[in-house]
Formats: sequence, C-alpha cells, structure tokens
Amino acid sequence: MKRFLPLLLLLGAFACSTVRQLPSTDSTKVEVRTETVTVHDTAYVELPVIIEKVATLDTTSTLENKFARSEASVSAGILSHTLETKPVQLPVQVETKIVYKDSLVYRDRVQTQTVEVEKKLTAWQQAKMKLGSVALLLIGLAIIYLIYLIVKRF
Repeated sequence: MKRFLPLLLLLGAFACSTVRQLPSTDSTKVEVRTETVTVHDTAYVELPVIIEKVATLDTTSTLENKFARSEASVSAGILSHTLETKPVQLPVQVETKIVYKDSLVYRDRVQTQTVEVEKKLTAWQQAKMKLGSVALLLIGLAIIYLIYLIVKRF
C-alpha cells in the first residue's frame, strides 16, 4: 500500500488540470409555416348579346328590364317582336384561398477568434496552466516523499 501512495498522488494531480471544452457541432433547425387565407373578392360576369324575333297576330308589346330590351311593332296586321340583351356586368362574390408557405432556418454556430497577446507565457506559467497549482503542489509533495524514502533506506 505504501508503494501505491505516490502513484495515487500523481493520478490525483492530473485530475486537477484545466478542462478544455470540445467545440460543439453546428446545429440546423428548419421550421416551415403554412398559412391559408381566404380572400373574398368580386368578379364580374358579362352576359352575351342575344337577339330574338317573334311574329304574331296580336297587339303591340314592349318589355324592358336591366338585362334585356324588347320592342314590338305591328305592320300589315302582324306583330314583330325583337328582344335584345343589354351588355351588363353582374357582380359575383368569389372566395379565393391563398396559401402562404414560409420556412425559417435556425443555425447555431460556434465562432472561434484568435486573439494575439503582448508576450508569450514562460515555461513555468504554461506548466502551471496545464497542471494547475494544486497538481504542482501534489507533485512537489510526491517528489519530497520519494526523496524521503530514498534517504531513509540509506
């Protein structure tokens, strides 16, 4: 057990070193939005021009409305009747469905920047950064303990 104590101290020293985080990967998320809107609109329907003629043995007749006009006339005992439609545009309510599709792309990125420093770290500062102060103390104690064991044997 006494032989494993320096090894345990050395392993414990490495456990106190600084932690480096691994860079995360880029993540992409796509969100699709669909929105349907119903628009009420007015369309105009144009009636075709229609002409009809009728001949009869009756009296005079006249007809007219907003779509057509009718004239009748008697000549030689025969009634001639003419019907003409007016060029009218009728409003008709129309429902139109409009579908809006939109996609949003969310992307998370890790940006790393290199920053220049005024002067470089010394070897002692680099070792201290890598191992940590506690680890250096434990390594020093382990070295002192090993020297103590060597001196005690002689």
